[in-house]
Amino acid sequence: MSYLLAVDRDTNKPLEPPSEFIVKVQDINDNPPEFLHGPYYARVPEMSNVGTSVVQVTATDADDPTYGNSARLVYSILQGQPYFSVESQTGIIRTALPNMDREARQEYDVVIQAKDMGGHMGGLSGTTQVKITLTDVNDNPPKFPQSVYSMSVSEDKVPGEEVGRLKAKDPDLGDNGMVSYRLIDGDGLSMFELSTDSETREAVIKLKKHVDFETKRSYTLKVEGSNPYIDPQYIAWGPYKDEATIKISVEDADEPPVFVAASYTFEVEENAPEGTAVGRVHAKDTDVANNPVRYMIPLYTDIEQFFRVNPEDGMITTTRPLDREAQNWHNISVSATEIGHHQDTKVRVDIRVKDVNDNPPEFATNNEVLMCETVMPGRVIETVSAVDKDEMAHRQHFTFSLAPEVAHNHNFSLKDNRDSTASVYVLRKGFSRLTQDVYFLPIKINDNGVPAMTSTNTLTIRVCSCDSRDTILSCNVEPYVLPPGLSTGALIAILACIVILLAIVVLFVALRRQKKEPLIVFEEEDIRENIITYDDEGGGEEDTEAFDIATLQNPDGANGFLPRKDIKPELQFSIRPGPAAANSVDVDDFIKTRIAEADGDPTAPPYDSIQIYGYEGRGSLAGSLSSLESVTTESDLDYDYLQSWGPRFKKLADLYGTKDCFMNDGDDEDDS
Repeated sequence: MSYLLAVDRDTNKPLEPPSEFIVKVQDINDNPPEFLHGPYYARVPEMSNVGTSVVQVTATDADDPTYGNSARLVYSILQGQPYFSVESQTGIIRTALPNMDREARQEYDVVIQAKDMGGHMGGLSGTTQVKITLTDVNDNPPKFPQSVYSMSVSEDKVPGEEVGRLKAKDPDLGDNGMVSYRLIDGDGLSMFELSTDSETREAVIKLKKHVDFETKRSYTLKVEGSNPYIDPQYIAWGPYKDEATIKISVEDADEPPVFVAASYTFEVEENAPEGTAVGRVHAKDTDVANNPVRYMIPLYTDIEQFFRVNPEDGMITTTRPLDREAQNWHNISVSATEIGHHQDTKVRVDIRVKDVNDNPPEFATNNEVLMCETVMPGRVIETVSAVDKDEMAHRQHFTFSLAPEVAHNHNFSLKDNRDSTASVYVLRKGFSRLTQDVYFLPIKINDNGVPAMTSTNTLTIRVCSCDSRDTILSCNVEPYVLPPGLSTGALIAILACIVILLAIVVLFVALRRQKKEPLIVFEEEDIRENIITYDDEGGGEEDTEAFDIATLQNPDGANGFLPRKDIKPELQFSIRPGPAAANSVDVDDFIKTRIAEADGDPTAPPYDSIQIYGYEGRGSLAGSLSSLESVTTESDLDYDYLQSWGPRFKKLADLYGTKDCFMNDGDDEDDS
């Protein structure tokens, strides 16, 4: 819409009121149709009827729909015939052929065109792609590729093992193509079973029971495969199932022998001699060859080897007498093997050892009977019973009686209660522990078996001290004989102390001996050194044959004798000066003589002593190097100065002072 106004050019004033003009633009066909939502994808079930709607396509045109035919569209199919058609005004695509089968073709590409100007010449057009997929329906029944299947199974297979597989084909998808199987007929229904593999959807034939080639060599089965889900719309196209026949042949196998019985139970009497027959087992070879069978008893089932089996006829015998009381049942196995083959089979054999009355009865308990001193005559002090290792027969019981040697005693009597027990009675009073504290009553027991077994058992009766209420106080006789003394605990403590003291003493002695110390401790004044001098000088450096230094080092060991040094001599003798050695005397002989005298001296001190041999060898030009002169020479040395050297030299001062005095006394005695 537009407005027009006339004005004066000079004054620019309106000359007239504004005028309104309407300008209308006339449309022309300059825009083609467009499919704004293309391409399209559609699905339709297979086998749909003709005219079944698939999908609707829509195109738009930008031209004015109110002016002419520029925006009037017409739809047509350019590709997809003769399977589909499209409505020209609405664009709805429909099926054009019946019984379109998905299994034959599943997808179709359709091209739809939209043209304006009502489809007339000169109109503009646009196209779109439509992909149509046929969906599956259950329109195909399952079908076995073969009508007859052949399978085989060995007779040594065990139940549960697979025999074979088969599968029915169904071209449908998903649940529509699912097939279930079942056995419907055949003479092998009781011997075989069928299951379905969940992954492969195959029918699996398995062995249900053992098959025997010698009994039946072939079986026939009829299996059916069917669809569990059926579309009622297509039920008339059925039936949706198929059948196949399976022929199964049984193959021969080398089987172990088979025992005629699943297990055996035998009986044998105990104490039966070696070689007694127990029973016979029997196995046979079921194969066509029917090989002979050999028998044996596995060692692990009869470790002690009580039995043996005849390898040819299976007769079981004993190897030694059996004791029922030691083992009343024997559970063994017998193995059967075909000759020339390694396969074997075993059977359980239970052997019961029958009882023989071979054990005498005995007391059920061996406890002592405690009886009061004040017991009155006629009192029952004990009721005895018996046991027997053998089996007791029906109505069998024990009988009791006193042994013949005590049948007429005046102390006790016995009464058989006829119920496998007996009562012991007291016949007198006045029992005393001081007179006799224990009585032994032999009782004879008979088990009345076949053969009857009898034994004599001794009942011990102890006399005890009791109070007025017959409560036992003591059954020992010692308190009436021994005076009161220390208690047992005190005696044990004393003995323990004595043992500890003895152990300490022994340990002390052992340690002292180990240290090699004398057992007797001498007083300080008794420990000293003895210096024995001889007025003989050696030969100096020229004297090489005067003496043997090894002899001087240990004179006691030279003769193989070591004097005792663990005792103190009882007598003290003055030291006798040795005679001076003549020039013609050999030093070695001289020293040996002195050593022999010293070894034979009973007053040998238990301490070290120094012996000086004052003799020098012949031809020595040197004088004596000893600071101690010979006993025949007056000493010109004064040792009194040692007294002033202090307490450390007191022992040396006393030693030499004592020596001088001691030697002077000796000289006086010699002079006299």
